[in-house]
Amino acid sequence: MPNDASLLNPNLKILIQGKSLAPDIETDLISVLVSEDLEAPSMFELQLISWDLVKQQITWVDDKIFDVGNEVEIQMGYEQDLKTVMVGEITGLEPEYTQDATPILVVRGHDLRHRLLRGRHTKSFLKMKDSEIVSQVARTRGLTPKVTDSKVKIEYILQHNQTDWEFLQERAGRIGYEVVVDNKTLYFRPHDNTKAKILTLTYGADLQEFSPRLSTMNQIQQLEVRGWIPKDKKEVISKAAAGKEGGTMGGSTSGAKAVKRAFGESNHTIVSQPVSSKAEADQMALGQFQDRAIAYITGEGSCQGNTKLRAGKVIEIAGLGKRFSGLYYLSSVEHLYSRSQGYKTSFNVRRNAT
Repeated sequence: MPNDASLLNPNLKILIQGKSLAPDIETDLISVLVSEDLEAPSMFELQLISWDLVKQQITWVDDKIFDVGNEVEIQMGYEQDLKTVMVGEITGLEPEYTQDATPILVVRGHDLRHRLLRGRHTKSFLKMKDSEIVSQVARTRGLTPKVTDSKVKIEYILQHNQTDWEFLQERAGRIGYEVVVDNKTLYFRPHDNTKAKILTLTYGADLQEFSPRLSTMNQIQQLEVRGWIPKDKKEVISKAAAGKEGGTMGGSTSGAKAVKRAFGESNHTIVSQPVSSKAEADQMALGQFQDRAIAYITGEGSCQGNTKLRAGKVIEIAGLGKRFSGLYYLSSVEHLYSRSQGYKTSFNVRRNAT
């Protein structure tokens, strides 16, 4: 984001089917909202005046430019320094007609994860890794998979009357992975909270608001997975405990260590999820332990519009004292551009240590 105040003029560019909006449509554009999330399909919303004052008639509602399924690319930024914050498809139209206000057309759309929500399926997968299954499902939905190898082959997996999204989220949740779509690429990966920060936001300078919450209620000192392997006729036990949080994001005391120090031993045992090998149980214990750990500190904040803020990135927040200053993982980001209020970004974050 530019520092020169003379350049701080918010700007926006919308491309539909690869073409810029016509000038008369741009003139009627009121606001654009982009909501990016790690745990749900990201969405966008375009609001337009839908009334021709001269001709006294409805506009844009029947225009083919807003046909369902059209690809939309949204760029935001300042002056001519624009960055793509979302590529998605139009999934709905919502006109608003009232007697005491100008008609409005709301164009809604989602990133390509919405394709994974369409239809329920029942199918089985034999002797495959989760990452291999995700790659297969992604390709059938027209997405390019970019997966982190999950390494463990599983004897039998059933997708039982689930949408592809429900199924992939379930598989990801078992091992502490994320399912993310950026443009036409589907990522299947562990939390990226160990990566380097992309920027620093400082309270009293470029961070306008921030409300963090530290809670030990969901923190545990140890997570244990117990299962039964029928072919071997034996019990399997796997554990992950404090020290296996996957880094402490620049902090010194993780939630797991804090809860042990303050309240003693705190364990959680999973017995309801089937396992087919010791390697699978180990992976589940570690993934789900790290998933809990990163929820030790959560928070939401806002700042002047910044296209660098994207879900799945690490930022530093400074000026909040020792306990709450540090690195945070962006779990969701909202970019709002409006003709009347300019460009603003709000976000939700998580952290696993202080």
